[in-house]
Amino acid sequence: MPITDTVVVFALLMSLLGVVFYASNLENPLLKKFFAVFPPLLLCYFVPGMMNTMGLIDGNDSPLPSIGSRYLLPACLILFTINLNMKEMWALRKKAGVMFLAGTLGVLVGGPIAVWIVAQMAPHIVGGEGADEVWRGLGTVAGSWIGGSANQVALREILQPSPKLFSAMIAVDVFVAYGWMALLLWGAGRNKKMDAIFKADSKDVDELMVRMEQREKANARTPEVKDYIYMLAIAFGATGLAHFCAGPIADWFSQHMPEMERFSLTSKFFWIIFFATAFGICLSFTSARKFEYVGSSKLGSLFLYILITTIGMQMDVFAILENPGLFIVGFIWILIHATIMFIVGKWIKAPFFFYSVGSLSNIGGVASASVMAAAFHPSLISIGVILSVFGYAIGTYGGWLCAVLMQLVSP
Repeated sequence: MPITDTVVVFALLMSLLGVVFYASNLENPLLKKFFAVFPPLLLCYFVPGMMNTMGLIDGNDSPLPSIGSRYLLPACLILFTINLNMKEMWALRKKAGVMFLAGTLGVLVGGPIAVWIVAQMAPHIVGGEGADEVWRGLGTVAGSWIGGSANQVALREILQPSPKLFSAMIAVDVFVAYGWMALLLWGAGRNKKMDAIFKADSKDVDELMVRMEQREKANARTPEVKDYIYMLAIAFGATGLAHFCAGPIADWFSQHMPEMERFSLTSKFFWIIFFATAFGICLSFTSARKFEYVGSSKLGSLFLYILITTIGMQMDVFAILENPGLFIVGFIWILIHATIMFIVGKWIKAPFFFYSVGSLSNIGGVASASVMAAAFHPSLISIGVILSVFGYAIGTYGGWLCAVLMQLVSP
């Protein structure tokens, strides 16, 4: 008999979060190795999914996933995107920006090409009908690989893959992405040799390191209660405004252009995410951007982890076993992404730092890009954050476009 009391289920999920993060921060060699293979983000998806699969909880009838996607998802996107520093992005445009956009292009075109290639050899792998059409699930991976988990969840609501298909896509996303991250971290330990391959001069990276250290020292301060109140007011105020604007537009498309349903323009949730992201970008041009120095992205990450546990409780953890060929799509996709970035990196002679951080700002989001940047020097973490935030800003739009292209080439 599953637990159905919403308060009890929510308490169980929050306790799970606490245990996962407590264990991941213990100085235990065995746990360190375990979390190197199974990061907290993965466990926040799969442990609630296991609880649902075993019948301990009933994720399909719980209101928690809907509450998370409607309240916390737009709020965390806003908190991430208000940190967008367009001036700094422009300053990084020559190499870091170009490599980031090359990575985005690799994801955007890599998905449709991978689907087309696999469709020629084994069309059943990328086929399906209705909610089980594989392109719907792969579209959520595109959102994750251009932006991050928040964009992935947004596209899950927009594209409406079945819970079983989405479960399989989480496995593809996580194992392919973390495998690629491990390879890049290996390269970071040999960055001088990698720079020689690209014929790159690391002087730009050294200058950037000094500039970031100075900026962090000049702006860092201890957050106060009023800072959290302001951030919550901005996040949920803009979320409410996004809901207010989305309804009439979705209704208009439903009444006057119902054929646009295939592009998700009749979906209210599509417009909620559209406006939430747009509001966050607009706020980044105001003093709201300074809330990053008191932890706006950390608060957004908290919302994101709570959201992920609620989404995870709808998963079937054994779904990938029904179509393991999806890993082939993922491997071809990441190979195309890596190849395009390599060609561009050789062309502009970009240091390996820009290659690796530009890639993981797409593929892994803030957390992975920060880890990657820290592997070079702690003062460079903010570069990973800046690029990742830009990924969050375009991730839903880019993932949606990639999904449409994959739909066109699907059997």
